Amino acid sequence: MKNISFKLLSIAVFALLISACNSADKDRIARLEGKLAELESKNASKPAPTSVSSTTPAEPEVKPEGPLPSFSFNKEIHDFGKIKEGDVVEYEFSFTNTGDAPLIIASAQGSCGCTVPDWPHEPIGIGEKASIKVKFDSKKKAGIQNKTVTLTANTFPKQTKLQIKANVEAAPKEPS
Repeated sequence: MKNISFKLLSIAVFALLISACNSADKDRIARLEGKLAELESKNASKPAPTSVSSTTPAEPEVKPEGPLPSFSFNKEIHDFGKIKEGDVVEYEFSFTNTGDAPLIIASAQGSCGCTVPDWPHEPIGIGEKASIKVKFDSKKKAGIQNKTVTLTANTFPKQTKLQIKANVEAAPKEPS
């Protein structure tokens, strides 16, 4: 049931993003994105759904044999607090490879175009420290913002999520 609600909410957010044209729509989108991020964080401990046909059940991710790398982040959620619409803010998520093999990050994907991650493209050795820089552009993003960065790496599970939050104070409207 939660999975269906999550999918419906995701579809609603997408539809609103496509048709947004006034500030009331933007406020509604911001609220829906907040709810979506809340649902994502509640479902973070569950494996990500895979595409499923009606005849085959979904298969859970299988832990590979042998030594594996592991992320150990200082923190996985950063709140920028109150910022002004149009501000571009950055945060570096620091981590250590606490696993037993070199860590390779294949990709880092922001939940929207306003959230841009920069990650190390070379392997991170056992015990080595590194960081992922996340830049958030608050242009046209008034209201509460919850964004995620999904890392795909040679870890188990393959995906790790980082989250940024901000309360974006709307820019004053210019007189017509």
